[in-house]
Amino acid sequence: MTPEELRADIPALEEVIYLNTGAGSPSPRRVVEAIEDAARYQEYDAPAGEGTYGALFESLEAARETVAGHLGAESEDVALTQSTADGISRLVAAMDWKPGDVVVRTDQEHPAGILPFDSLARRHDVEVRVVDAHAGAIDRDEWKSAVAGAKLVTFSSLCWTDGCRLPVAELTDIARDAGARVLVDAVQSVGQRPVDVEDWGADAVAGAGHKWLLGPTGAGFLHVDAEFARTLSPAQVGYMSVIDTEADPYELKPDARRFEVGSVSPLPYAGLREGIAVIEELGYDTVTDRIERLTDRLKEGLGDRLVSTREYQSGLVTFEDDDPETTVERLSDAGVKVRDIPPKGTVRASVHVFNSEEDVDALLDAL
Repeated sequence: MTPEELRADIPALEEVIYLNTGAGSPSPRRVVEAIEDAARYQEYDAPAGEGTYGALFESLEAARETVAGHLGAESEDVALTQSTADGISRLVAAMDWKPGDVVVRTDQEHPAGILPFDSLARRHDVEVRVVDAHAGAIDRDEWKSAVAGAKLVTFSSLCWTDGCRLPVAELTDIARDAGARVLVDAVQSVGQRPVDVEDWGADAVAGAGHKWLLGPTGAGFLHVDAEFARTLSPAQVGYMSVIDTEADPYELKPDARRFEVGSVSPLPYAGLREGIAVIEELGYDTVTDRIERLTDRLKEGLGDRLVSTREYQSGLVTFEDDDPETTVERLSDAGVKVRDIPPKGTVRASVHVFNSEEDVDALLDAL
């Protein structure tokens, strides 16, 4: 598949210039068709064949294996969730928190990586330390000081605010050396650049398929290191969480699958599998090369308004604006979809592999 073939397979692009993948991507026809096929099989064929539960379990296992393969992980170390926020919240709720425990995060986190820890601070008197990560530049001495004595360290591999990449493996090594567990929000990375959880070395990695992986909303995933998983007690437990539902007392599965509770729709995960297949057919060399070229063009056109780093970091490009919300509305009326970033008072464009030079120029002309 080529970027042009992908573009031709995304109906939404016939209506608008879409530069908002960092929020949620329009899916190609083949992803939607995979969802429709899964629905027909689950509801029409399975009841008369292997049964609805047999079909469901087979579909979920296939999705788990696909996600694991894409992340360089083992399938049993991946739990299927509904979103990145869902995965983060499940993990945090499974840890044993006591007054005085310390969590460290950066100041560039999405609410998905802020609210669970604000809740911990209120409910369990947990201390939350915040480290400056503007433009991806984390002072290493400040980081070492902050993570000392921490129970959990959490940060995004790629900041949603300005598109800067963080040195995940290095920050993780420092935190692990200090005795902390590490949770990475990878939702802005997967689909626009390769992610290998083994290379990162984090204890847990959360993500979802509805952004750069071109999948539908509702299909998330949580990778948890096997040793870490065995120390966690999920707040919710169901028949999918345990080894034997008849055992008394029950025994949780010895890996990330303990975070799965009960029956869920297989449809979003069928779409996720197909979205991953699209990205893998394109190849990450093609994806990253095209994104870099197009973001370079956009940054040059933005001039002094640019907030993101001038050098290539990702497909997220943030720029200054006197009235971001009004500008986003005006651009939408002109057929160009971007978004504002309320915490920073900026506008953000997301450039993916299906975008073109004409898309970039249309945004610049509209501005």
